[in-house]
Amino acid sequence: MTAQLLRIGDDIVAIHAIVTDEGVTLIDAGLPGDLGILRAALASAGHGLDDIRGVILTHGDSDHVGVAEVLRSQHGVPIHVLDDDAHNATGVEKKTAPAGAWRLGPALQFLWAALRRGGLRTRYPREVRAIADGDVIDLPGRPEIIAIPGHTGGSAAIRVPAVDALFLGDAITTRHVLTGATGAQLAPFSEDVALTRKSLEKLRELPETRIFPGHGPEFRGTVAALLDELDSRG
Repeated sequence: MTAQLLRIGDDIVAIHAIVTDEGVTLIDAGLPGDLGILRAALASAGHGLDDIRGVILTHGDSDHVGVAEVLRSQHGVPIHVLDDDAHNATGVEKKTAPAGAWRLGPALQFLWAALRRGGLRTRYPREVRAIADGDVIDLPGRPEIIAIPGHTGGSAAIRVPAVDALFLGDAITTRHVLTGATGAQLAPFSEDVALTRKSLEKLRELPETRIFPGHGPEFRGTVAALLDELDSRG
């Protein structure tokens, strides 16, 4: 099986697609206005929305579920999320967490990106499929699920060895959306920052060298290197 990784969107909010001969797996679903850029990116790889076999959410925050319900309701695409975050992903119980430090410029840039890409029109998935820690999902790329609670109770790392990639959602960021600070750091809006850091330790020995946060550019290096950089910030 050949596999290709597509990064769709930008460093503020991105969707990732694992493209194979069997079809496409999406990691997170961006913002509600991202259907056009998703369609164009898949077309450039010779695929369409009907080739998407499933969406896996790293967690259920509104800036990660954007086009999920459209794909589910109009194209029959199943939406997968850890059971502990199903309430968040479906909007039944919305997360509240402190933002922490912020600077006007970066915060406005994040807000503008969200508004421009439909961030006020969130459509939460009406149905999701529960997945569990340790599952290897029968989707293109054979993604493996690793529970990393902290940012939310049901946050997941998604490991896809076929493209040497690990997706961490909002456990970490490499560009803080509220301060603009760059480099590996714990992300804002986390329910339990200390638990996030503890959960990340489960990933230290993984061999993947392409690490993707929910916000910010790709980190090139192993999880061990990322954690060392994270801890060096104090």
